[in-house]
Amino acid sequence: MSAANVQALPTSARDAARLAQRFGVPCHEIAIHPFPDGEIRVTAGRAAPTTILYASLDRPNEKLIALLFAAEALRRGGTKRIVLLAPYLCYMRQDTAFHEGEAISQRVIGPLLARYVDRIITVDAHLHRTPDIKTVFPGIVSDNLSAMPAIADALRRAGLDPATIVVGPDAESLPWVSDLAGRLGLAHAVAQKVRRGDRAVEIEFPEPARLAGRPALIVDDIVSSGGTIIACARALAVAGATTVDAVVTHALFPEDLCRDMAAAGIRSIRSTHSVPHSTNAIVLDDLFADALKGELNHMENSR
Repeated sequence: MSAANVQALPTSARDAARLAQRFGVPCHEIAIHPFPDGEIRVTAGRAAPTTILYASLDRPNEKLIALLFAAEALRRGGTKRIVLLAPYLCYMRQDTAFHEGEAISQRVIGPLLARYVDRIITVDAHLHRTPDIKTVFPGIVSDNLSAMPAIADALRRAGLDPATIVVGPDAESLPWVSDLAGRLGLAHAVAQKVRRGDRAVEIEFPEPARLAGRPALIVDDIVSSGGTIIACARALAVAGATTVDAVVTHALFPEDLCRDMAAAGIRSIRSTHSVPHSTNAIVLDDLFADALKGELNHMENSR
């Protein structure tokens, strides 16, 4: 038995294999067999004392069940420590109830995962009113990494017009917009957003003159329905931005929405590899390797 390994749900297998290869440890793809009635059979790879369980939890419902089943099999097989590496972590946004009878998903998922794993690592978790992810997962270590260093490195290598202004679509985006702009030495601006529903938003800029005649780069943590980023692109065009590009951490939107984004004036959209998508252009391997340094040092010593 190897002292450590990486195991991955099928949709994360490619990225997991790259991380495992980097540290010279085995990587196993967890097998999921569906039954006609909708239940699944989950088969993990050979257990190791330490396992990095790589599972991005977009479209999460079946994945969550598979993840818990895999953790059970690994523990029973001899795994002593499980680190869940979930580049996208589901059900974090609902941290309060807005209507009577509404479930608070964060309060369910946090303790549930904490029962099965010893540490959780994620990226730009969608936390609205939760200031510290550690409060979500009682009794275990949890890390909410920022994708901005990886995004900044990728944009720097690609090259940017020094006149580019980094734009956030709403006040919530200010922390990562200012972070990225600071890393790149660029100006930044944040729009005001009024949401009219799940897919209807209005965007305006308090100082539109700052945007006129400049390339704009929209930065957001998550794009799902696409309504906000499309409205932001249209507002930038009205303000006189010369070009509009976009970069996001988590690309949750349907592939065919790329056409609507292009029609709204978005010249290009790049996302990190946190969620498999055709827009993936920014790998997070260095970010994960640094976060896993202690775990991976143990892996290296096991070779």
